[in-house]
Amino acid sequence: MSLQSLLSSSIITLSLISIIAISSSMAEADSSVPKSASAAVHIVYTERPQQEDLEIYHLRTLSSVLGSEEAAKGALLYTYKHAACGFSAKLTPEQVEDLSKQPGVLQVVESRTVKLHDSPVKLSHF
Repeated sequence: MSLQSLLSSSIITLSLISIIAISSSMAEADSSVPKSASAAVHIVYTERPQQEDLEIYHLRTLSSVLGSEEAAKGALLYTYKHAACGFSAKLTPEQVEDLSKQPGVLQVVESRTVKLHDSPVKLSHF
């Protein structure tokens, strides 16, 4: 085996080991997110608190269902502050049901991606 082939094999092996290590660490970092196959991203609309920081309020609301602040921090994806008050999180159907019953929670909806038409629309002449 030539030196160049040996170097190429070593680089490929190291790359694969790096990918496995990164994947493994990402899985560990994601351990507080619900593991259920039915977990999905939901948008949770809440009342706007008067005397409390929004993110703290959202973490408190989420941790009341998930059981801990650490689990809530792991599940919280985004806090909405301007046009609407709420947050997005990855939740199971059971967690959605429990969260819907929490004080201050107005609505919980599953996040959906909507695609606009990408082909030209022909307008008919009247």
